[in-house]
Parts: sequence; C-alpha cells; structure tokens
Amino acid sequence: MNIKTVIFDMDGVLIDSEPFWRQAQIEELSKYKVKITIDDCINYTMGRKLDDLADTWCRRFDLPISNIELQQNIMHSVISHIREQGQAKAGLYSLLNYLKKNNFNIGLATSSSVPVINAVLDHLSIRDFFTVICSADNEKYGKPHPAVYLSAMTQLKSNKEQCIIIEDSVTGMISGKAAAITTYVIPEDIADPKFSIADGIFTSLEEIEHYLINKAQPSVLANNV
Repeated sequence: MNIKTVIFDMDGVLIDSEPFWRQAQIEELSKYKVKITIDDCINYTMGRKLDDLADTWCRRFDLPISNIELQQNIMHSVISHIREQGQAKAGLYSLLNYLKKNNFNIGLATSSSVPVINAVLDHLSIRDFFTVICSADNEKYGKPHPAVYLSAMTQLKSNKEQCIIIEDSVTGMISGKAAAITTYVIPEDIADPKFSIADGIFTSLEEIEHYLINKAQPSVLANNV
C-alpha cells in the first residue's frame, strides 16, 4: 500500500477532548434533572455531529430545551475546557512533522462544529499542518455516514488506494469503512470487539508513526495492512 494521504479525526485523536464532551453533556442534562453516565455518552453520542448529539438527548428525555440551545450550551462548555485544559495526544507533533517533512497530504475530517475545530487548531497551534479541514456540519449526514471523509479525500485530490484514516470511535470507524478507505483506530479500549472491523488497531499516534516509517506491525492487526 502506497500511502500518500492521511486524514485525521479530531476529538480523541488530535486532542484528549472526549472527556470534555462527556462532562459537558452530563452537566448540561443535570440542569434538567436528567442523569446520564460516561458510558451513555460513549454508547449514544461519541463521534456524532453536535446536532445529532443534541437531538439524541432531546428526544430520549423530552427535554424542555430546544435542540439549538442544547447544542450551543454544550459547545460553549467544550470550547472553554479545550482552551483551559486541552492537551495534544501523545506523539501528535512528531507524527505531523514527519508527515509534513515527507510530503504527505494531511486532512482533517471531524464531526465537530467549526468553532470547536478552530479552538482545537489554535490552542494546539497545528492549523498550518492541514491542507484540508472538513466539518460534518457542512454535510447532509454526519458520521457514521462517510460523507465527511469522502469530501476530505476529494478536496485533497487523493484516492482510496493511497489514503488512510485515523479514528478513535466506533462511529468514526464505521464512517471510514463506509467510505472504503483504510481505517486505523486508536481506541480507549484496545480489546473492545466493536473495533474488530478496523484495518488496524494501534495504541498511540507514536505507534502509527513507527508503522509508517518502518512498516512495522501495529499491536493488533485486524486485517492485512
């Protein structure tokens, strides 16, 4: 496989922001005496567009708040946490520098809204690494639909045979696989059987960089790479 293009998911891949999303949802719903757990967030909303996320909770609990208002409240909380506490995932800068130095096409395809994307890219000072930045907000359908990844690949003038996706969620993995693009995952739980359809399961961005440099095997290889 001649890899020339790498498309990253954002939350949980570039930045350790998944806890911020969960905290924001738990805190916001608690205002309406609704108790949800971290597992609820992982199972129902992880990797999804903000409007889908808000719609899930509004419908599930018949909340006395509009979808739009819930979106805004959660988004503002997440952005605040990113600016105050956001940290790059281990190995991010090394991998991005390696890709840039070796003339890879680098794209971002995320379910997050543009204000959240801007907060992450500016906080981590990594905007200049990305040739293409795509938000699922600009697509009719969010992940697990493949639209955002197909848009990123098209804008990068790449093709499925030369492209890989790096994801961390089941929803994102399904999106990448639906796009028929090689999809690698860095899951929180590497033993989670839901990730068995991934093309490769890695423990970190450092391991992915090592693989790209040396063609080494990842910790767990679901299929042939």
